Amino acid sequence: DAVLIDEAADLVERTPSLGLVVLDEAQDLSAMMLRSVGRQCSTGSATVLGDLAQATTPWGVRSWPDALHHLGKPDAHVEELTVGFRVPGEVIDFAARLLPLIAPGLRKPSSVRRSRGELVVQEDHDPLAAAIAHVRAALQQEGSVGLIVADQLADRADAALTTEGIEHAVLGRAPAPFGDDNEPRVDVVPAALAKGLEFDHVVLVEPADIAAAEADRLTGLRRLYVCLTRAVTSLAITHTKAIPVP
Repeated sequence: DAVLIDEAADLVERTPSLGLVVLDEAQDLSAMMLRSVGRQCSTGSATVLGDLAQATTPWGVRSWPDALHHLGKPDAHVEELTVGFRVPGEVIDFAARLLPLIAPGLRKPSSVRRSRGELVVQEDHDPLAAAIAHVRAALQQEGSVGLIVADQLADRADAALTTEGIEHAVLGRAPAPFGDDNEPRVDVVPAALAKGLEFDHVVLVEPADIAAAEADRLTGLRRLYVCLTRAVTSLAITHTKAIPVP
């Protein structure tokens, strides 16, 4: 409703233009949202950032020419970035196997980092228990740990970590007191909240469930791609079901 009100207000009185607007996560914006942003820089310039492979809203744009048209900048230059510095090579190579399914027009990304990182894929009859073991192993190293699960598994993951005596927080909930000012190193991350986050170590449970939780297969695989690319150092995947990665 806000973008409709903004559109109506602009018809009554023209929106003043800024010199520059920087827009991130643009792949998730609707046509009306982009029009609203465009009015903020009608005589200025815009820097638009996004990744079509990570588009997880049903109203998101299908291409950058479409997005730029709605933004009012149809002749803008589009630069496809394919070299990353955050995700290690072995992890991005694994995640990129989804690209032909979720964004067939995109080129495969590569990592500029010399370290390939660490990727472990473990099939186990109890993937959550196996994941807890990987969390313990990650805690022996420096850095943050994200335990990424399908949204419906967050309560079980929370309970399992509590039973094991591992201090943690659950994203999207009020933090529990831990007796000091130090935040726990482990976060339980419902898959729907993973976008934009990064952790030194990621443990991902049952990729098939993460993909299946979305309304359609394309959105589900894009959600999985987002989750697979949150790791800065290591990624451990535990599963029982077949992983929906080619």
